[in-house]
Amino acid sequence: MANSLAHAKWVCKYHIVFTPKYGRKIIYNQLRLDIRTILKDLCKWKGVEIIEGNCMPDHVHLLLSVPPKMSVSYIMGYLKGKSSLMIFERHANLKYK
Repeated sequence: MANSLAHAKWVCKYHIVFTPKYGRKIIYNQLRLDIRTILKDLCKWKGVEIIEGNCMPDHVHLLLSVPPKMSVSYIMGYLKGKSSLMIFERHANLKYK
């Protein structure tokens, strides 16, 4: 299904896989639900639709529908940057491990 802007119809879907910063794979297993809600909120705030998502023990798969006015690199920088700040804010003990 195509979305529309003022003078264009668009379908921009991207399959994105990313891993935690500094190789902290054990964190993803413990904080899966928290990471899931954070990513949902961040995408909703930017107008990005999560079509499908899966949190694995050591990485995250996302299928995103991104408006053409935003680049994929911008969205990924935003998601990874803001989500790490929000996780460290909620779980301050992770910052020093």
